Amino acid sequence: MRHLEWVVGTILILLFNLFTYIEQHSVQGINLIFFIPTSIVAIYMNIKHKTIDYRTAKTIIVFGIMGAICGSLLSFKIDHHNLKKYFGIFLIIIAIFQIYSFFREYRIKQKGK
Repeated sequence: MRHLEWVVGTILILLFNLFTYIEQHSVQGINLIFFIPTSIVAIYMNIKHKTIDYRTAKTIIVFGIMGAICGSLLSFKIDHHNLKKYFGIFLIIIAIFQIYSFFREYRIKQKGK
């Protein structure tokens, strides 16, 4: 449940790409509309459980905003067919990282037992 927003968002993008003729730009926008409320809930829960390092969060927020602005400007300069390919490659990289992280955490837990 740690990264539920990513998983659901990824599945949402995949389903839209496979079963609709909506352009990639619009699919990503729809995904953001879904992502915002789930992120707000996640932030609320982390504040409630006091699990936020505010110093690190400030850095992430600043670079996240800069990345979002640059990414949105860049996405409109890329043809939607190429954008689909690039986004697919990005999702594959994220999936590999998530699988690696999962197994790394699993090994750490196994060594601790």
